[in-house]
Amino acid sequence: MIAVAPIAPIPPAQDGAYWQWRDYRIHYTKAGAAQATAHPERPPLVLIHGFGASTDHWRKNVAELQSDFEVYALDLIGFGRSSKPSSGYSPELWRDQIADFITNIIGRPAVVAGNSIGGYSSLFTGATRPDAIAGVCMLNGVGSFSEQQTTAEPNPFQQTIGNLVKTVVLSPLPSWVIFQFVRQKSYIRKTLEQVYVNKSEVTDQLVEDVYRPATDPEAPAAFAALFKAERGEYVDVLLDKMTCPLLLIWGDADPWMNTYSRSELFQQHYNNLEEHHINAGHCPHDDAPLEVDALLRNWVLKTVVGESASQWVALG
Repeated sequence: MIAVAPIAPIPPAQDGAYWQWRDYRIHYTKAGAAQATAHPERPPLVLIHGFGASTDHWRKNVAELQSDFEVYALDLIGFGRSSKPSSGYSPELWRDQIADFITNIIGRPAVVAGNSIGGYSSLFTGATRPDAIAGVCMLNGVGSFSEQQTTAEPNPFQQTIGNLVKTVVLSPLPSWVIFQFVRQKSYIRKTLEQVYVNKSEVTDQLVEDVYRPATDPEAPAAFAALFKAERGEYVDVLLDKMTCPLLLIWGDADPWMNTYSRSELFQQHYNNLEEHHINAGHCPHDDAPLEVDALLRNWVLKTVVGESASQWVALG
């Protein structure tokens, strides 16, 4: 008989709360108060982390922005202190999670800001659930454009290898082995130092914040399932649908993307945008938090409030 280890209890929310949504337990944090005395009223901010991160990755920003805004940070399903199912991940799932959170918990349209995959999720929500979104900010957001895809017939050998990676390498045992390696604190620190310009920001606390969710019993299966998730709609298709203001903040020292090439693609497909390039890596909000906070604050007050205040109504 195989012994089954008991499931460890979910640790209490750190300055946050839990929301039951569908079959999932969603963790979020809240700080600041609604700026009802401002004329016009300022929208709340909802902050969405990147792959492998959580609400903890926004601590610096929440602490600084809460004096001007009602600020929320949300753990996407599969990450942080939220539920980590072993299947079912998709951009639509995270889009619905974000939009329903804004509708049900906040009760009025919000500005949603996301890093990396959180940036794509923010864009997806802004384009397809405009009722919930007053503006979108992407910080080194990921996602493919249709013109980046080749029109040539796929190579059968490459297809076979790709399928092999998904079905074998990411099957339970191999994916568990990979996960045990990438969740080591030494590996986490090394990866962070590669994608941060300001190495002093890679603190023991940051490493611990990334490491802790990986200790959840459900984390290995969720890790494998996340890599099998659907890629989602092309960014240009989403931009064609979107009408709200868009802010792009690029950490130009990101080793994982060419920010200027991506910038050109965004400019080709969307006019209602503002963008800034700063000396930071893949996570500019944590790498250069004061600079990012100032850019986000100024854009919300100048562009989102200035253009959309008369249209804000309470969500039904």
